[in-house]
Amino acid sequence: MINRRISCLMIALLGAHISLASDIEVRVRGADGEPVPNVVVFIKQAGVAARSESQPVSAVMDQRDKSFVPHILVVERGTAVEFPNSDVVAHHVYSFSRPNDFVLPLYKGNSPEPVVLSHEGVVTLGCNIHDSMLGYIVVVDTDIQGLTNTAGGITLAVSDAAVEYEIGIWSPRIRDSKKPLLRSFSKIPDDVVTFNLEKSLRRGHVDQSDAVQWDDY
Repeated sequence: MINRRISCLMIALLGAHISLASDIEVRVRGADGEPVPNVVVFIKQAGVAARSESQPVSAVMDQRDKSFVPHILVVERGTAVEFPNSDVVAHHVYSFSRPNDFVLPLYKGNSPEPVVLSHEGVVTLGCNIHDSMLGYIVVVDTDIQGLTNTAGGITLAVSDAAVEYEIGIWSPRIRDSKKPLLRSFSKIPDDVVTFNLEKSLRRGHVDQSDAVQWDDY
């Protein structure tokens, strides 16, 4: 009988815990009304405990076919990012994006020590050997984040206990957007949150193209 009561209590507590989470659906549309994929989306919550920084978080930014893979990586502040080189040629990875700037001298094969990104912001990546290589790491102060899918949307889980929700988006293709575009809500939105961009998008980065270039960032 006691074990049954304990089991029932655990189920009730689990159910209560699950009920404290809700989903927010975010969509990004271009000036032409078309969905925009691969846009960073993140949500900050006020009034709820943040994830403990004692829990280590890691991520990987690979180098394949003389490209950064993925082209855009979003991570939580404090993440240790590994930079393996899967190419047969050496790379010299660096970023001038302060205060997250760093240099990984010429290497191939074994990966260097991970780079811990301790500050929010956009980290623009390059290779000192291959000028066409361009990548981004977006560091945000939340673990509620991701990239929009091919339909320009993403669904993220948030806590019902928060007193405010700040939703941000960023992409190198969004003009006049060196910083994320932000919207705030005092409660969980009842409907889909749609970001309708007013200006046409930059072309996506392609090797040796005149699309997104270093001078833009």
